[in-house]
Amino acid sequence: MALTRIGGPATAAMPSLPQVRAVSNELCSWKYLVGKRAIITSSKSWLLEVRRGGLRSSRRLRSTGENSDSSTPSSQNGEAQPSAPPSKPPPSPSPPPVPSKTGNRIVALVSAAAAVCLFLANRGAGVGPNLSELSAKAMPYEEAIHNGKPTVVEFYADWCEVCREMARDVYSVEEKYRDRVNFVMLNVDNSKWEAELDEFGVEGIPHFAFLDGKGNEEGNIVGRLPKKYFAENVDALAKGQETIPHSKAVGQFSDAELRQSPRMASPRTHG
Repeated sequence: MALTRIGGPATAAMPSLPQVRAVSNELCSWKYLVGKRAIITSSKSWLLEVRRGGLRSSRRLRSTGENSDSSTPSSQNGEAQPSAPPSKPPPSPSPPPVPSKTGNRIVALVSAAAAVCLFLANRGAGVGPNLSELSAKAMPYEEAIHNGKPTVVEFYADWCEVCREMARDVYSVEEKYRDRVNFVMLNVDNSKWEAELDEFGVEGIPHFAFLDGKGNEEGNIVGRLPKKYFAENVDALAKGQETIPHSKAVGQFSDAELRQSPRMASPRTHG
């Protein structure tokens, strides 16, 4: 705004209306700018305060965590002891398995196989015939003492336990020497052989009498004895030796006096 000097000191001329409006607009724009700056300044201050508040909150949370950590039990080295894991409930027992048809078949097959193995084992152990079968294979006494071969005469009884026990050993030796030696079996319960019982002095059974090819007795063994006694004597007879290695051997035997009452024998009976 220009100043006009009129004769005396300078005085301010009255501004025109356009000038007033221009100044007023300029002042409003300055107020707007100042206000905008104030708003921006206040916004920056608010953001700064928010950031400061967040920093205080984070510091407060950190200090709270440190305090809670300090309250946990620690070991001697200062390290925190881990808490014990929660115990698990014991597992419930599983129900017993239900046998299936396949399992039953397997059990049946195993049982059958075991029975067959047991049967074969008994056969392999040398289970021979019983006394009745041995007697059926024996040679008649009258034929044996006249054919010129050495002879083994066995006195036995069906009730004699020792006779039954020795049947297996007797059978195995007979099968080996049957073509060279006669084997005769005389049942003491048969009254037909009373004279032979007295002739050979039979008091206990089983009683084995060993005869040479002429019918002369070389010796006898009585009762339960090792198999070799019987086998070695038979082998000596088969070889035609004048003596046998075991001529007077006695083991555990059954009393011949316990035999049953004498009975008549059929014409075919030789045992």
